[in-house]
Amino acid sequence: MRTRILGARVIDPLSGLDKVADIYVQGDKLSAIGQAPAGFEADHTLDAQGLIAAPGLVDLSVALREPGYSRKGSIASETLAAAAGGVTSLCCPPITKPVLDTSAVAELILDRAREAGHTKVFPIGALSKGLDGEQLAELVALRDAGCVAFGNGLNNFRNARTLRRALEYAATFDLTVIIHSQDHDLAEGGLAHEGATASFLGLSGIPETAETVALARDLLLVEQSGVRAHFSQLTSARGAQLIADAQARGLPVTADVALYQLILTDEALIDFSSLYHVQPPLRTRADRDGLREAVKSGVISAISSHHQPHERDAKLAPFGETEPGMSGVQLLLPLAMTLVQDGLLDLPTLLARLSSGPAEALRLPAGKLQVGGAADILLFDPQASTVAGESWHSKGRNSPFLGHCLPGQVRYTLVDGHISYQA
Repeated sequence: MRTRILGARVIDPLSGLDKVADIYVQGDKLSAIGQAPAGFEADHTLDAQGLIAAPGLVDLSVALREPGYSRKGSIASETLAAAAGGVTSLCCPPITKPVLDTSAVAELILDRAREAGHTKVFPIGALSKGLDGEQLAELVALRDAGCVAFGNGLNNFRNARTLRRALEYAATFDLTVIIHSQDHDLAEGGLAHEGATASFLGLSGIPETAETVALARDLLLVEQSGVRAHFSQLTSARGAQLIADAQARGLPVTADVALYQLILTDEALIDFSSLYHVQPPLRTRADRDGLREAVKSGVISAISSHHQPHERDAKLAPFGETEPGMSGVQLLLPLAMTLVQDGLLDLPTLLARLSSGPAEALRLPAGKLQVGGAADILLFDPQASTVAGESWHSKGRNSPFLGHCLPGQVRYTLVDGHISYQA
């Protein structure tokens, strides 16, 4: 199949390309930008005048809920939702049942993702067996089965010595470790950020130090072990500053933030809506502003959805008894476009944080428009709008943004040259 994309504004943050040009796709490769290759005859033409052509988005945390949690989602449903959000490559965390700590689970996920064909899926393997923080998982076998990095989610290691040994082992094989820094003891029993809103609502709090104390320790262990580390789901301005200081010292660390942390604050909890119950929690306006500055400067190089779909019943109990998490991958592009609309980021910078930044953090073969490379392309209309929930593919409708009119609309998502989603 040979496809010609006519008249789009082509933005590739990695190369700095930003111009109106035609794009030529042959098979699964991007064959040219601008001038047509010799003898090229299109089988299919897309009129992209007025549209932005960008690298397909890369989301570093999309819970696919398969295997084990089919009532919440499936690989087919959640990868289709991702494609509708402009995502062509995604990483799935190891929180499955059984846990993604064996080659068999990794291979099952990859097989079903290929069958679905909506996006490319890169599994994140468990750093410890069963995510229990005691015994190291078979990291090399998991790597050989297709896992691109390893993490333990919010499940803490039982002690710092065991975590240190895990990081040293990963460093030996040049593996990337994903760290969610939250101190179990400081966060235990907490439901919301420890502050005025939690006090007013009578909710048990999780202090900022639950993140910063753990983060300071983890950064020191990263420095000692020499491992490549990616810090996921930062929530505080002080946490972002600790990452900035570590990067200034030359540590090989990157970081991401959940998109909703750049938009919402703990004040959203005022009506006890369980749709805002997330872990780690929403924090203060000052924290949100600090995270935004870190994204703008590049200290935080990746924005992710941290998509966690739930069935309806999971959010119906009183706030403290509901399951935390927000469904968001289908809104990744339009929700992120609010940051441009509000003047926080320019469009090329936003696209960098959604494509090349996350791809570089985990060394993924994605996030760029490169002649001869994979034809993973997002085409979207920056002037159109998306009514969130009007067309919904995720099994989880647990999003507080449903019904909102958001800027930008994904028109086409191409994965390896074929259209995986069309509005």
